[in-house]
Amino acid sequence: MTASAELTPWSLRRRLLAAIVAASTVLWLASLGIVTIIAWHETNEVFDDALEESGQMLMAATTDWQQRGLLERAQGAGGPARKVDMQYQIVVGGKVVQRSSGAPAQPFVTDFDDSDGFADPQVAQRRWRVFVIRDEQRHFEVQVGQQYKKRYDILEELAEHLWLPIAGFLVLLALVCWLLTGRVLKPLRATAAAIAGKSPDDLAQVEPAGQPRELLPIVQALNGVLARLDTALQSERRFTADAAHELRTPLAGLHMHVQLLQRQHPDLVAPFQKLRRDIARVTALVDSLLTLARLDPLARGQLASQPVMLAPVLENLLALHAPEAARRSMVLAARCELESVEADPAMLDIVLRNLLDNALRYCLDGSRIELVAELHAGRPRISVRDNGPGVDQASRQRLSERFFRVLGQQQSGSGLGLSIVKRIADLHGIALAFGPGLDGRGLGVTLDFPAGAAP
Repeated sequence: MTASAELTPWSLRRRLLAAIVAASTVLWLASLGIVTIIAWHETNEVFDDALEESGQMLMAATTDWQQRGLLERAQGAGGPARKVDMQYQIVVGGKVVQRSSGAPAQPFVTDFDDSDGFADPQVAQRRWRVFVIRDEQRHFEVQVGQQYKKRYDILEELAEHLWLPIAGFLVLLALVCWLLTGRVLKPLRATAAAIAGKSPDDLAQVEPAGQPRELLPIVQALNGVLARLDTALQSERRFTADAAHELRTPLAGLHMHVQLLQRQHPDLVAPFQKLRRDIARVTALVDSLLTLARLDPLARGQLASQPVMLAPVLENLLALHAPEAARRSMVLAARCELESVEADPAMLDIVLRNLLDNALRYCLDGSRIELVAELHAGRPRISVRDNGPGVDQASRQRLSERFFRVLGQQQSGSGLGLSIVKRIADLHGIALAFGPGLDGRGLGVTLDFPAGAAP
C-alpha cells in the first residue's frame, strides 16, 4: 500500500452507513432463513393434513373400486387441488386398479405395514410425500401422494413475489440510514466549522455545551491546545513589544553618541556614516516590531473606522516622498477618483507609507511610481504600481510573510513592511493582492476595500 493511499481521507458517514446496511442485510438473511424453515415446516403440516383428509374422503367414497373414472373426476374437480397437484391410487393386492391421471402405474408404497400413515418413497427419480390408508375388511388401500417439488414450487413462487418488495425495502433502509446518519453527524459538521473558523485572532474556546458525548474529549483536547496556543502567542507578543520598547532608548542614545563621535573625528566620516545607517535600520526594525506587536492582538471590530478623505492623504504622501524621488530622478504621480473610504486614518497612512517606501527603495533611478484611488467593480481600490525590476511570480506569494526578502535584492530592509500592510488590510477586511506593475513591468500592489467602504 502506498503512502498516498494511506493518507486518502475516508467518510465516517459512508462507513457507518455500510456497517448499518451490512448488519441489517445479514440479520435480515438470518431472519429470512428462520422464517423459511418455519414456513416450510408449517406448509408440510398443512399439506400432510390435506393428504390425510383426501385419503379419508376417498376411502369413505370408494364403494366399488372397479367403477372406472371415479378418481379422474375427483382429480379434475378444479380449485386448489390443481395447484397443490395431489395424485391418488387405489391398490388391491399390490396392484393399482384405479389412479388419477398424474399418478404412476405402480403403487407409491408396496411394503407399508401400518393401517395408515405417511411415507416418503422415491418413484421414477422423484420424491413423493404419500399418505396410505388401508381397509382390512375389503382388502384394498388408498394412497394419496404429492411431489415434494410442488411444495418447493410454492415456496419459489412466494420468493418471486417477495424479492422485489424486499429489495425495495433494503434500498429504502439505505436511504433512511443515509438521512439519519447525516442528521446524527450534523453536530460533528457544526463543530468542524467552528474549528475551521479559528485563527490567531480568534482563539476562543469551542463551546462544549450541547456537544455529543463522543465529541467532548476531542473538543476538550482542542480547547486545551487553543488555551496553550493563546498563552504562547500572548507571551510572544509581550516579549516582542517589551524587547522592542526597551531597545528604542539605547538605540536613540547610540545614535546620538555616534553623531557626537562623528563631529569629534571628522576623518572617520565614512565608517561613522555606515554605522549610523545600520543603527537607523535596527531602529526601523524595532519600530516595525512594535507596530506588529500592537496590531497582532487586535480584532477587526476593534478598529475605529471613519470616513477618510483620500485627496489630502495622497497629497501628503507625495509631499513626504517627493525629495527622495527628486534625488533619484523618479516620477511620482497620484490620481484620486474617490472622495473617501471607511478606514482607520492612522492605519491607512501606515499602509500607504509602507507601500511607497517599498516602491522607492527597490525601484531603479528614473523609475515611475503611480498611486491611484478609484472604483473597481463597484469596490474602492487603492493601488501602488511601478515599472521597476519587479518580483517573480513565486516570490509574490510570499511577499507578506514576516522577515521574507526577495533573493538578490541589494537594498536594506527588515522584511516586515508588507507584513504590517497585510495585517492592517486583514483588520479592515481589505483584499491585498500583488501583480505586475506599469506597462507589464515592475510590481503592482492593490488594496480592494469592502463594497461598503466608500461613503
